Amino acid sequence: MSDFRIPGVLKPLDAAATPPYEVDECRGVLRVYSDGSIVRSSNPSFIVPVNDDGSVLWKDVIFDATHNLQLRLYKPASTPTRAKLPIFYYIHGGGFCIGSRSWPNCQNYCFKLALELEAVIISPDYRLAPENRLPAAIEDGYMAVKWLQSQAVAEEPDRWLTDVADFSRVFISGDSAGGNIAHNIAVKLGAGSAEVEPVKVKGYILLAPFFGGRVVSRSEAEGPKDAFLNLELIQRFWRLSIPEGETTDHPLINPFGPLSPNMETVDIHPILVVVGASDLLKDRAQDYANTLKNWGKKVEYVEFQGQQHGFFTIQPNSDPSIQLMKLIKTFIAANSA
Repeated sequence: MSDFRIPGVLKPLDAAATPPYEVDECRGVLRVYSDGSIVRSSNPSFIVPVNDDGSVLWKDVIFDATHNLQLRLYKPASTPTRAKLPIFYYIHGGGFCIGSRSWPNCQNYCFKLALELEAVIISPDYRLAPENRLPAAIEDGYMAVKWLQSQAVAEEPDRWLTDVADFSRVFISGDSAGGNIAHNIAVKLGAGSAEVEPVKVKGYILLAPFFGGRVVSRSEAEGPKDAFLNLELIQRFWRLSIPEGETTDHPLINPFGPLSPNMETVDIHPILVVVGASDLLKDRAQDYANTLKNWGKKVEYVEFQGQQHGFFTIQPNSDPSIQLMKLIKTFIAANSA
């Protein structure tokens, strides 16, 4: 296993008195030590084969040279019509601490999205915590949308993208932490402070969005300790990613918490919220959808019975995952006008 160490990014904990010891670990790919150093493995936490059969074309592009951030573009190798394809962002999860566009589970899901949705898929990376705490990931997600705008207006755009992509039909989706990023992009664009014309965002798909708060929800408190995303891991991700000196009631984390601005007047495009009924984040996702509905926003909330966090990428060929793909396709069709 290939690792690399980043020294001194966290405040040392009496490093002179004792040898460095591990204080936090995330799915075998991130380890944080008492002297503030961090070890990241170059290997993904999900070791699965990449199902690249040539039916989907893909390539990497740098979208933020300052932070050396890349995104991965996907498109079907052939399409049934000559009409341009909708654009679908898929922002990966990982508690803001782990994950990458290049992980096999992420790449395989993007292959399926490109084929099943008949769409151009954009899968961006973002800076990870604890080296880069929030709001870094939110800023990077927004920059990935601004990159698309730059392609739409460029005199010499990337024709690999622009020859097939419909910039008037853009959907922004995120999985877990990526769902949180998608929400915060929706708020930023809806607030009118970040125009991205001629790119037209038509809707958002939040897949098991990673929201938090100081008050533990019922589904978090009663969820099994052996869940794929259990409460201890949820709290660990937040401990490593929240801004220094803040709590999980920060507005980027708790959209309707005591510190959050009122979003009732914010103009937000239609949102599809999806969660597994056995996901510890279920109550937060449901409260999020219900609050927006009560404010008159166009929100659809769907639970998949018996499913845990991330079921659609962990078991992408299961019946619930197949039904979810159909649901997303229907949402895109209904909001493309």
